[in-house]
Amino acid sequence: MIDALKALFEMPRQESATEREHRLHMAVAAMLIETSRADCTQSAEEEQAMAELLHGSLGLSENEVYSLIKTASERVDVATSLYEFTRTINDYYTAEQKVEMIGAMWKVAYADGDLDKYEEALIRQVADLTYVPHSDYIRCKLVARDSAGK
Repeated sequence: MIDALKALFEMPRQESATEREHRLHMAVAAMLIETSRADCTQSAEEEQAMAELLHGSLGLSENEVYSLIKTASERVDVATSLYEFTRTINDYYTAEQKVEMIGAMWKVAYADGDLDKYEEALIRQVADLTYVPHSDYIRCKLVARDSAGK
């Protein structure tokens, strides 16, 4: 009982920079995983695109990327909404970083050669939740489409 009362008056533990960076990586990986799963299939091409994007944009080693994808997949499986991920992104990402993430989501969506309406709807929802302007959303879509050869 006394411990519970003490806890009310204690300052919460501050998150270290490493912990915050890991939480951000987890949030971005979760968004890419959600994109790849939006059409109810996760193709090998989408998984490869996710790995390449995470490796290139986050500067992680191959082992770190696959560990992150595994952990983020487990987290996505138990998540009840996108809020926990988009909240982290909104708290710490700049507008440019958010646009880059939307671009990465488009690249995952186009990776299997088939853009599904559910993938597009998810990316639109995430763009709205992270306050990415519609013009940037469309620009990212067109760049990803053109690079996919569609």
